[in-house]
Amino acid sequence: MNDKIQDTWLLIAVVLGICLCMGFIFLVRLLVRQYRRSRRAGAIDEMEGHDFEYFCAELLEKRGFVDVEVTRGSGDYGVDILAEKEGVTYAIQCKRYSAPVGVEAVQQVYAGRDYYDRMVGAVMTNQYFTASAVDAAKRLKILLWDRGYLDSMIEEGEKSF
Repeated sequence: MNDKIQDTWLLIAVVLGICLCMGFIFLVRLLVRQYRRSRRAGAIDEMEGHDFEYFCAELLEKRGFVDVEVTRGSGDYGVDILAEKEGVTYAIQCKRYSAPVGVEAVQQVYAGRDYYDRMVGAVMTNQYFTASAVDAAKRLKILLWDRGYLDSMIEEGEKSF
């Protein structure tokens, strides 16, 4: 009977040890992910506007977009990137801001989408959007790719390498 009790306690100790190791590994992975995200966020937030446009273009290419083209800086009619994915053409406005993106960006890409004869318009930012921008985007059928979406695109790209 004593051997059975010892075996039971040994089994409990092994299971607890495994659980502690798994928890430690999970915690380390979580901390590494947060550290990478904060470093990446700082780097993105410090980019110049044109550098951010090229960063976004590269990110789109990694996500399967083709014919990705950064438009010229001035006179771009509110569109910074032209791209295509699975037969759908996109006009994308990039905004590297330090505050929420307002309705003007949505209006610009709405006009630019038609100017470049694209099927979809999107605004891509390192921030989030104001309520009026979200409302306008819904009405004008413009996609909003905010900081959270940008981070998920980056993380997905990191997993594929």
